[in-house]
Amino acid sequence: MPTRILPAVGDADAVRSITTLLSQLPDAEPVAPVVDSTQLVDTLARLAAESVDELPEVVVVHERIGPVPALELIREVALRFPAVGVILVTSDASPGLFQAAMDYGARGLVALPLHYDELANRVQAVAAWSVGVRRHLGAGVDVFTGVGGTVVTVSGAKGGVGATLTAIQLALAAQASGRSTALVDMDLQTGDIASFLDVQFRRSVVDLAAITDISPRVLADAVYRHDTGVALLLAPGEGERGEEVTDRAARQIVSALRSRYEVVVVDCGAQLGGAGAAAVEMADAALLVTTPDVVAVRGAKRTVRMWDRLQIRKAEETTVVVNRHTRGTEIQPHLVQKITGTAVAGTAIPANFKELQGVVDAGRVHELDNKSTVKQALWALAGELGLVKAREGSGAHKGRDRGAVSFRRRRELGP
Repeated sequence: MPTRILPAVGDADAVRSITTLLSQLPDAEPVAPVVDSTQLVDTLARLAAESVDELPEVVVVHERIGPVPALELIREVALRFPAVGVILVTSDASPGLFQAAMDYGARGLVALPLHYDELANRVQAVAAWSVGVRRHLGAGVDVFTGVGGTVVTVSGAKGGVGATLTAIQLALAAQASGRSTALVDMDLQTGDIASFLDVQFRRSVVDLAAITDISPRVLADAVYRHDTGVALLLAPGEGERGEEVTDRAARQIVSALRSRYEVVVVDCGAQLGGAGAAAVEMADAALLVTTPDVVAVRGAKRTVRMWDRLQIRKAEETTVVVNRHTRGTEIQPHLVQKITGTAVAGTAIPANFKELQGVVDAGRVHELDNKSTVKQALWALAGELGLVKAREGSGAHKGRDRGAVSFRRRRELGP
């Protein structure tokens, strides 16, 4: 059986040299190369959704791949697709980098300039390892092999528009439907999820920031299991410690959560930092919450443009959620869509603070009445995003799952 090899190389000259050499290897079947980290992860996710057997045995990652750095990309591939062996191609073959590559999940390292014998030996060894892993998977060993959990980020166009409440209710809806769900407070300086859910817990997202290998046990020690079943990863009690969570740490944390939970909801707040930007970039769906007033909509437009300039997220890949909506307001969802250039969620959240005031003041928003129009709308939004597990024989929920696929496809196929 030929060994399928997927090159991930951003440099055009390097693509030609690597693919030429790979095609000369015995029993090798190089597939079309991918040019950046996003395309690599999306390609593997699409193949894994069909079957583990559709995944290539070997992925060759060039050191100059981007926008995610090569080592961080290797970690994400290793976490999400453990049946795939990764080889790093680099001009730095020092023992330090070799050890770092192994720590991040690579199965081998090949030095530049490439030599046929070295590449052939490494590909053969990694392919044999990958085949062995797949035999175990076929025997029913409990190893994570899927696309990974769905990651949804919730950001605010400005402070006070309801992003945290939205994130909490989306997570509660997903968990209540039977999906294992994690809720992350990535609003590192001013996060309020703990206050909204009446939680006092000493550990926070900062406790994972310096850990290079987030094992299931380490992750379990850092999360708080709420009475509702949602796993909470909270913001630090001391806001200044939020600076310890770098974009690199955020990618590792989100990847670890994604590999262990079916749904991961990340509250990114209204201020963009490196950690929040990394989460938005990785997300299957990025929500931007606004209220239907001039100041907030301007903030939404400003945020969308900034994300685009920084190459975090394109406008058409962002979904605006209109909160505190009334029929009489001058700014309606279709106008928000026109102004921001984004998609707008089909579900608008009604303005009805009287329903919320009691549970917000008590810090128990998880006890919001089922008859609340705000809760009903937010849980309907969860269904629109495909976060709610389909009930057998329920056409409405099947339609919601199709919505989830459409959000993922938007990321896989691009605009």
